[in-house]
Amino acid sequence: MKRFPAAAALLAAVLLLAGCSASGSSNDAGSSVTNPGTGASTGDGTTRDSGIVGAPQVGDASGNAAAGTVAGSTREVTSGQRDVVMTGSMSITAKDPIRATQDAVTITEQAGGRVDSRTENPATDNQQASATLTLRIPADALDRTVSDLKKLGTLNYVSLNASDVTQQTQDLDARITALKTSVDRLLALMQQATTTTDLVTIEGTLSQRQADLESLQSQRNFLSDQVDFSTITLSFYSTGTVAPGAPGDFWTAIGAGWAALVGALGSALLGIGYALPWIALLGVTALIVILIVRMSRRKGKAA
Repeated sequence: MKRFPAAAALLAAVLLLAGCSASGSSNDAGSSVTNPGTGASTGDGTTRDSGIVGAPQVGDASGNAAAGTVAGSTREVTSGQRDVVMTGSMSITAKDPIRATQDAVTITEQAGGRVDSRTENPATDNQQASATLTLRIPADALDRTVSDLKKLGTLNYVSLNASDVTQQTQDLDARITALKTSVDRLLALMQQATTTTDLVTIEGTLSQRQADLESLQSQRNFLSDQVDFSTITLSFYSTGTVAPGAPGDFWTAIGAGWAALVGALGSALLGIGYALPWIALLGVTALIVILIVRMSRRKGKAA
């Protein structure tokens, strides 16, 4: 009987801890990693580790990072501390897109980056050669690498976009800290459990907290990679595949118009060539039907 109050107090502590930490982790799994959020910062005044980058938008309406575990005023972030995800696309016309693709891979690897995907379409009788790459380039080497890639042919366009994810970084760091604290407390309570009921309750809560922590750490690692390595989609086309820009003078306009006319006539003749066998087949079929109808009519009149 003397152990009953102690066991009851231990069980009440476990339930209180589970209730406090549940509100800080239930909405993390479905959060976005590309949209800057409005979650709370860590507020602890410590310097953020350079290896911790980015987080999805998470947080309750009150802006608390986690219940009772991280407190303090919002930490101001200077421009040098911001986490930015860079994405973009490039289009280049090259005499040999396949060879230019290998050169682009070499440039990327020399910059410390990698190739996430690579698609090559060699030249055939019906299509010209082309290639598409998804390059992951270190953020601090992006400008230099893009300049080197431009030299592989004639640049059609380049587009770069920046997305600030600093708020997600701070919010996720705070939630990870809160969950680690919750896990440590549950482990300590497990050592003090004296009944099977208490042990089962603690283990169930601990399992959920550990699953939430692993999910947040996975999201943080993903966003870390997005910040550290910019994503560039690079497309190579053969000469003449990509339409040139608007003509700059009268004679250039005439040349462009003539080229468009020749191209249209060529396409029309190509379409007619494809259609001729079908037209011939339909004509023969129609002729056979007409002959059958006429023969039927003649037999009817003769009868």
